[in-house]
Amino acid sequence: MSEEITYGDFERVDIRVGTVIEAKPFPEARKPAFKLLIDFGPEIGVKKSSAQITVHYTLDDLVGRQVLCVVNFPPRQIGPFRSEVLTLGFEDEAGAIVLAAPDKPVPNGKKIM
Repeated sequence: MSEEITYGDFERVDIRVGTVIEAKPFPEARKPAFKLLIDFGPEIGVKKSSAQITVHYTLDDLVGRQVLCVVNFPPRQIGPFRSEVLTLGFEDEAGAIVLAAPDKPVPNGKKIM
């Protein structure tokens, strides 16, 4: 377990739900990854993310799927691609990523509580 934090620390991490509206291959990435376009609703808009989720998901699996992302990290340049949000997931036993997502539909842009 990590070091304890305060509730205020947690509130500073802005985790929002969004819907993947486009998924493309990312052959230039060092590790297998996809380029995602994620719609976070009118307040945040559409953001880009690079996600190393190629083991459990196909491009077709991703479009229309809701995902959780950290939206207030600074953008990160990954090769020729600028990733604007961090798509969240968990490692399975083999180290492959399984997406973190709500189990029921929620409005895009809603903040985790």
